[in-house]
Formats: sequence, structure tokens, C-alpha cells
Amino acid sequence: MEELPPGFRFYPTEEELVSFYLHHQLQGTRQDLHHVIPVVDIYELEPCHLPSVAGEMCRGDTEQWFFFAPRQEREARGGRPNRTAGSGYWKATGSPSYVYNASGRVIGVKRTMVFYTGKAPAGRKTKWKMNEYRAILQGARHDDSAASSSSSQPPVPKIYVVSGTFGAFDRRPLEDVTMMGEAQPQPQQQQVPSAIAEMEMDVDADDHDLELPFFDWPEEFDWP
Repeated sequence: MEELPPGFRFYPTEEELVSFYLHHQLQGTRQDLHHVIPVVDIYELEPCHLPSVAGEMCRGDTEQWFFFAPRQEREARGGRPNRTAGSGYWKATGSPSYVYNASGRVIGVKRTMVFYTGKAPAGRKTKWKMNEYRAILQGARHDDSAASSSSSQPPVPKIYVVSGTFGAFDRRPLEDVTMMGEAQPQPQQQQVPSAIAEMEMDVDADDHDLELPFFDWPEEFDWP
């Protein structure tokens, strides 16, 4: 891929991350996306080593890097994901939030995590932070019988945005800027589908002070 001139940055909106990049990764329709967002098991590496395996479009960035990562096998079986990585672990912070499309419809969910060195719950907080994005699939339904045999099903990838600077995410483009100044649509009132059961709403043992959100999921997800 041709080297970009200085000043260019890969700063997609959250809607673009979910509706374009994650959608095409799920469908397997755009292999060239791996030049931008490679497939990496982020839990196999120290956070400081992730920039060196970032996509060609982001490798020169000094603030944030993007990765596709498959669902862990234990998570696909209905268990809690293992978030240990290198010398520490990633810990979820705050409550998960929605990602909306331009029509105000829920298309995904975002979770924020911070890296701690050492072992939980006595780890030391670091500057490393990442956002995890998961798409809501069209017609997704939860089936308890299917969960027991989910090892035969393909893992659902997610997008991770990793940063070594807390302020990096604050400089991401606002959704309303990408809409050319148009008014932001109001989120639609939606029913909770059974697919919500597939989302790990786990909270670490030392996260008892975190407030779990109330979710109003759409019954189906229609890709734009």
C-alpha cells in the first residue's frame, strides 16, 4: 500500500467502524480491509507491542490503533472472556453503550477497558485504554441448545481500538460532523431481543461499584 503523506490519520466514526468495517469483516467481502485493520489476538500481546502489528494505515499513528479480534472459544461457549494479557489484564470500566446509525437505530455496542499491570484485584492502572465494538447481527436469536454446541460455529469478530493516551478517543470525529451539520436523529425506542443474552454483561469481581445499563435492543438489525 502506498505510503500516505504526513498529516493523514485513520479516524473513522463509530458508525463507520461497525456498519462498514465490522460488517464487511463479518461477511468476508473485503480482504483488503486487513491493510487497515488486521486480525490480531490482542490478548496475546502486551499493549505496548500492539502498535508494531497495526495495519499499514495506522502503523505510523502515535495515538490509536485498530484491530479485528475473534471471539474467544470459552466466550463462544457461554463463558466469561479471559482478559489477561502479558504482564497484566484488561478491565472493563463504566457501562457499555450503544452505537447508532444515521437513522438513530442501534447497530452495535461499545465497551471501554483499561489495562492494569499485575494480578487482579491489586493491579496497577496504566495509560493504556481500548474500546471494544461488537455488531448486532440481523435476525440474531439466542438459543440455549445452540450455545452448548457453539464450538462448531464460526467466532464473531470484534473491533478493538487501542490507545496509549487517554485523550486520544476524545479527538475522534463527532458523528454530527460526518453528517454535514445535519441534526442528529433521536434513538428509536426498540424492544429487547433474545440476542442480548449472547452479549457478555460480565463485571469483574472488583467492579461491584459499576452500574449495569438497561438495554433496549432492536429485534433485528438492518445494515444500511
